[in-house]
Amino acid sequence: MVLKKLKYLGKAFALFKVFKTYSLTNKDIADADNLAEHLSDRKAEFKLILAMAGDSIKGRYKIGKLNLGIIVATVVYVISPLDAIPDVIPVLGWVDDVAIISYALSKLKSEVFKYQKWVASMETGIDPSINRVR
Repeated sequence: MVLKKLKYLGKAFALFKVFKTYSLTNKDIADADNLAEHLSDRKAEFKLILAMAGDSIKGRYKIGKLNLGIIVATVVYVISPLDAIPDVIPVLGWVDDVAIISYALSKLKSEVFKYQKWVASMETGIDPSINRVR
């Protein structure tokens, strides 16, 4: 039992080390987008997080450091082979990913709302902060 806990603690430290120094790239977002097919009911929300990250990387949308950190950690966890439950295990391998995405969404609720509002304003050409056409 103690050895099992130490094993998971070692994995947690390894993941933390990766998250702490990682810089999200467009390739990571594309890889995560390909993996989104396995996320069933969280697929659309995860793709929204990926779009938010992509727009942030391209400099089109500004995200605070904390929220960006949550997004980076979520994406890295999903694409990382170091999972609590390895993705090679059918069905169960994606349960932990769905749980992480659900947690991230709960923390990013207001940022997701702001992003959706921003996307809608970009599509209509109306700046929501001043209610004028650009």
